[in-house]
Amino acid sequence: MQRIAKDKFQVIGLEENAVEETARPRIGYFQDAWRRLRQNKVATLALFILIAIVIMVIIGPKLSGYAYEEVDKAARNQFPSAKHWFGTDKLGRDLFARVWVSGRVSLIIGVAGALISAVIGCIYGGIAAYFGGIVDDVMMRIVEILISVPYLIVVIVLSIVLQSKGMGTLILAMTVTGWCGMARFVRAQMLSIKNEEYILAAKALGVKPWKIITRHMIPNTLSTVIVSITFDIPGYIFSEAFLSYIGLGIQPPKTSWGALASAAQAQFTFYPYQLFFPAFMIALTMLCFTLLGDGLRDALDPKLRK
Repeated sequence: MQRIAKDKFQVIGLEENAVEETARPRIGYFQDAWRRLRQNKVATLALFILIAIVIMVIIGPKLSGYAYEEVDKAARNQFPSAKHWFGTDKLGRDLFARVWVSGRVSLIIGVAGALISAVIGCIYGGIAAYFGGIVDDVMMRIVEILISVPYLIVVIVLSIVLQSKGMGTLILAMTVTGWCGMARFVRAQMLSIKNEEYILAAKALGVKPWKIITRHMIPNTLSTVIVSITFDIPGYIFSEAFLSYIGLGIQPPKTSWGALASAAQAQFTFYPYQLFFPAFMIALTMLCFTLLGDGLRDALDPKLRK
């Protein structure tokens, strides 16, 4: 067979001096969200402050050299100094150690309460949205009844029934009705995607409702749920602080930011620093979570993705 010379062929559609274009690498949804979150300086600063607070509640009590329950009657009501960085309380206990130990309780209650409410709310709201009709009506009426019950009554009743005012009782009391708001929010989100093609296709293929809710509906509302959790955490922290302040929260010898503020109110006139530090930590933590939630809302919004 006769070979054909290469000069008989001509390349079409390619210029000799053309520069090879490099395709932009694909960026995942959460990678793009993280990139946009970093561009929000306020939210990024809030995130770093929260990380610093978490680190301090872990190692902070050890830095002062004093145990948070250590009583020194010779050092009662001392103002902040090189020896006691945040001063001491009426029993001579080091406030620096007590503030960071208290932060552990407040943060655990805030995060745990928000996560538990999110899990219950997602499942409950998903079931109501998926089945609709009479099921949705009955489930939403139950939610409305629970929302109408003041959580103070729930706290008091559970404290009497369980004979405890510990951290577990507080979390249980606040989440008994706390998940209702999340359930209504998730239901509204899922109703908007209920008739999407991939949901209808899953139904046509005979996929069980439980799998549709957990594998399709909940994951597609996850970004908005994350933002909602971030906004819920400050609410739980403040609720714990309020309950402890009025004597229905954490009881001695355990302590929290609210319990510290409650103990300091009687000394406020002469020793205002005892109230300032726990109140400042409550305000700072709530502000940072709110600013972070605002940044996450913008970062996770698919409409703003470039």
